[in-house]
Amino acid sequence: MATLYDTLGVHAHATPDEIKRAYRKAAMKWHPDRNAGAEHVARATFQEIKDAYAILSDAAQRKVYDAVYAEQMRGWEAQHARQQQAQAEREAAARAADEAAYAEMVSLAMRFADEGHNRDVLFGVLLGRQCEARRAAQIADSVAALQASRREAEKGVAAAATFEASETPETPVASTQAEAAAAKDEAASPVNHARPEETSNDAHPLGALSGLWYQFLNGLRL
Repeated sequence: MATLYDTLGVHAHATPDEIKRAYRKAAMKWHPDRNAGAEHVARATFQEIKDAYAILSDAAQRKVYDAVYAEQMRGWEAQHARQQQAQAEREAAARAADEAAYAEMVSLAMRFADEGHNRDVLFGVLLGRQCEARRAAQIADSVAALQASRREAEKGVAAAATFEASETPETPVASTQAEAAAAKDEAASPVNHARPEETSNDAHPLGALSGLWYQFLNGLRL
């Protein structure tokens, strides 16, 4: 919203001298004699500059203009705020409706996917519910991919359970009882099951060395 101050190129608190200098500069720039070939535009702009200076150069008129302009600005700002709020409410309502429609389409696609239908069927069902083609394709792709990942996960869990069941060792009862009886008999037997290397000194290197040492001592006695 342009003001008289904008027309002269000064701020709203400009002094009278600043207003006068700005007027002279703008008048020289837009004087029709200085704008050959664009006299019509220059003449209209030059007239606006003169009207603005006539009001702002008069203290009483400037005061009235500032008061009226301030009142108009307050009204305009209030109206603009109401318009912005109404626009924001409309946009929020539109987003909520769009999100609700999207959630409904996703729920519908999930239901058909749970029944075993493939991606093309999901896409066709969504189109039949007046879903936009691009959104229908996106939902169908996402739901089909999710359903496929779920099936793979379920297969993996089932395979793991089957593998664990097959790997569990089963100990035969008869074999366990036979081993227990053999261990009991061995413990009750009086026979000393000594290893040959423990009963024969000659078989051990230390036993052979002791025999040679004994023969050497006998030789010294003789």
